[in-house]
Amino acid sequence: MAIQLIKDENGKPQYVVIPYDEYYRLRLQLAESASDDDDEWEDIPCEHDDDDNTSLPGIVCAIMDKEGVSLQAAWRIHCGLSQKDVAEKLGISQSAVSQLESPESRPQKRTREKLAAIYGCKQEQISLYLPKEG
Repeated sequence: MAIQLIKDENGKPQYVVIPYDEYYRLRLQLAESASDDDDEWEDIPCEHDDDDNTSLPGIVCAIMDKEGVSLQAAWRIHCGLSQKDVAEKLGISQSAVSQLESPESRPQKRTREKLAAIYGCKQEQISLYLPKEG
């Protein structure tokens, strides 16, 4: 089957052009699966926690994804601050801020509150992806 891949300026695939007959076949397949019995679907239980109603700005999530950084670092980058800027506001060293931004870091509640105040967000939005205590 001949396809055409359309990429953005960074080379990331954005669209695929396929023959109409293949598109039509796929649409029919989708319509058939949508009308199938719900018996084929498996119920998967989920566990709810306190973070279920906590949301993050999309730009912060995008920074985490694009830059491969922790949530705390993404907030700092989003706010246009350097680690040195945050260190001065917290009264700690730049290397301590670097440690706070480590994915394994679990800052104390008071530190998370201070970070939230610096970044202009809720404390829950700073600790959303922190490792849970064992």
